[in-house]
Parts: sequence; structure tokens; C-alpha cells
Amino acid sequence: MTTARRFDTRDIARIAVFAAILAALGLVAPIPLPGLVPITAQTLGVMLAGTVLGAWRGAAAVVVFEVLVLIGLPLLSGGYGGAGSFADPASGYLLGWIPGAFVTGAIAHAGRGRMRWWRVALGALVGGVLVVYAIGIPVQAAYTGLPLGGTALSSLIFLPGDLVKAAVATLLTMVLVRAYPPVFGARGTRAIVADADAASDDR
Repeated sequence: MTTARRFDTRDIARIAVFAAILAALGLVAPIPLPGLVPITAQTLGVMLAGTVLGAWRGAAAVVVFEVLVLIGLPLLSGGYGGAGSFADPASGYLLGWIPGAFVTGAIAHAGRGRMRWWRVALGALVGGVLVVYAIGIPVQAAYTGLPLGGTALSSLIFLPGDLVKAAVATLLTMVLVRAYPPVFGARGTRAIVADADAASDDR
């Protein structure tokens, strides 16, 4: 476990890049919906942080991004930030991004050898959708004073968009793992070795 959390210079660079990607996705205007929680593109960045960087590094990228939001940088979709962002009906979803990225990465990077698309997709769905909802819905219900069940049902309006984001995250991750394995760190290196061994066996 200690090794998994030890970040070298390249890891820190990848974490910074994904924090910047999350911020860039905030430039996409949010889609307002009833219930005070808008649809944003930044959840796609959370999924990608996990699928590409893995559990600890993916979660760290989200933490870096949220610390920047907390100190007041207007990085959230719609151009807002500050401590108040963590004290509104959408704050549970925002906080849920951290364990969401972690679970996404843990599932997507499980096993040995090359990453598998179905495991990446499962990670994006479980971590990027279910975990985020599990934290976001109760917080939203607490802020709005609505029943938990009713809030959960109203939140289903987000599901089609989140399923599309999970599919996009899976596609982009699998394209990246083939086109540029080094972005995945040690996992990418193992994929290169595995491909070299397979090519040698074919000859």
C-alpha cells in the first residue's frame, strides 16, 4: 500500500495535468436541471483521472483540483469556486469525486498485464457514477429537505449523461493505452513489455 501512494516526479506531473484537465472541462457550460444540481463535463474528467492514473494518483488529481476550488479559484463549471462550493446541494457530488476517482482507478487498474476495456468501463460506472451518487444524493436531500427516495428518483435524470461519459472515458482510455502507454506510468510500461513479448512469440 505504501508503494502505491509514493509519487515520483512523473507522477506529480501527471497529477497536475489531470487537475488542469478537470479545470479545462469546467469551461464547458453546465446544463441546469431541476433540483439545483447541474450536469457538467467535469465528471468525465474524474472518470478519466481514475482510469488513466489509477486509484491513488487519480484521487490525488481530484484533491488538487478541489483544493484550488476551495481557495477561491473559479474552476467549477459555470465559473465559480470558493468554500461556498462545498456548502450547497451539489457539494456532495463534488466531494464524491474523490472516492469516485479512487474506486474507478482501483477497478480499472486491477489485475495484471494490459488493461481490459470491460474493467475500465466497470470502474467508470461503479466509481464515477455509483460512488458519486451514493455521496451526492444524501447530501442533496439534506440540503433541500426532500425525502432521500424522492431525491434519488429525481437524480435519475443525470444517469443517461453519466452513462455516455462512462462510455467516452472507456473509449479514450483504451485509445490512450494503445497510442501512448507511458501516460499510465508503471501500468503502461508493463503493457509495452507485454506487447513486445507477444510480438516475439508471434515471430
